[in-house]
Amino acid sequence: MSYPFKPNPKLDLTLERFLDAPRELLWRAWTKPEHVKQWFTPKPWIITDCEIDLRPGGLFRTRMQSPDGKEVSDRHCCYLEIVPHERLVWTDALLPGYRPSGEPFITAVIALMLEGKGTRYTATAIHRDEATRNKHEEMGFFDGWGTVADQLAQYVKTI
Repeated sequence: MSYPFKPNPKLDLTLERFLDAPRELLWRAWTKPEHVKQWFTPKPWIITDCEIDLRPGGLFRTRMQSPDGKEVSDRHCCYLEIVPHERLVWTDALLPGYRPSGEPFITAVIALMLEGKGTRYTATAIHRDEATRNKHEEMGFFDGWGTVADQLAQYVKTI
């Protein structure tokens, strides 16, 4: 598998990890709402709702809740590319059906590459400009997406 683009460090943030898990399980955890709800946000935050219409132009939506019960995000995203067991690409720049959204923040590329008995997991957040990229980094991209990758690796051991 080749990566669909070359990340630009001025615009993109990338987290790469080896996960001691088969990529088929990681794929299942990324593509089924009942699984996404278990690991997709750093605890003690939770996902209270998730919808997945796994097709190009389909919906990826999650709703998060803070530890004090405040719901803070109900982001609607559109799948751009789906390569089973290898790559998911989705964006909040488009709504389902490829309709433009009002407040785009990122396009995400999740890549799963076989590596021994595990998986090389690469998550890239693509931003429209340096200000948005820097804001995302200041929001804690590496800690947050790293924690989520750890939670994903732990969760797939239970399915």
